[in-house]
Amino acid sequence: MKLGLSTYTLTWSVGVPGYDPPLRPLTAEALVGLTRESGLGLLQIADNLPLHAMTDEALLRLKQTADAHRVELEVGTRGTDPELLLRYLGIAGLLGSSLVRTLATTPDLAAAEAQIRQVLPDFEAAGVTLAIENHGLHTTGQLVQLFQNLRSARVGCCLDTVNSFGALEAPDHVIRALSPYLVNLHVKDFEIKRADHMMGFSILGTAAGAGRLDIPGLKAIAGASGKPGVHAILELWTPYAGSVEETIAVERRWMEESLAYLRRVHFTEEEDSHYATGNVEREGL
Repeated sequence: MKLGLSTYTLTWSVGVPGYDPPLRPLTAEALVGLTRESGLGLLQIADNLPLHAMTDEALLRLKQTADAHRVELEVGTRGTDPELLLRYLGIAGLLGSSLVRTLATTPDLAAAEAQIRQVLPDFEAAGVTLAIENHGLHTTGQLVQLFQNLRSARVGCCLDTVNSFGALEAPDHVIRALSPYLVNLHVKDFEIKRADHMMGFSILGTAAGAGRLDIPGLKAIAGASGKPGVHAILELWTPYAGSVEETIAVERRWMEESLAYLRRVHFTEEEDSHYATGNVEREGL
């Protein structure tokens, strides 16, 4: 299972709304370089660094940078508006992404399903997979029903290991229920701490391998799904450390610790099949 970074690995370095901006915000092209420096060949650019705000010329420059660094790109947004999804299908084509990650932002999954059905033939024709993330707004049962209703090889689950706490569901249940529909994996570790007054709990992010997530078990279940081409993306919920720059330092340290742990449990960084030594070759689209 190929391992990659995300704009949500280094969220504070990109910038968090409501907080001071970083002194040197990470751009998409800088993230490509950091991905390669980290020994990886995969970067998922999600909605916190919106690609639809870039011109086609800027997107093509990003693709050239990614090709030069031998980094495969995956694209992401949020919402199921057909116009937005078709825009991201076009962006996927420009950047060579075989996947568009999104999430349903309406509580009414029937409405989201109707919107997805409008664009599904375009995704199927392009050979691009729409990965719908569990984001805590819907239960796993509701998402399973959505995937069963759509019945398409080009729609599946972007499985986040922590988000469904928002739907009062624990990771072991979520992982087992959604793994049959897995097309993308967000590895995010966590800790649960009781408040100092003993009345209540907080769910906090940790570096991968430092929290409660059973990552070897996760890898075994994900691997047993049998789907080729499922990638594992490291995400971090790094808590605010008093200042943005101090938090960025923690975030970077956690990234390095997480990658070291994930390599020890045999998440791999094999050379991307999109690229051949000495020559960049695009498959598929």
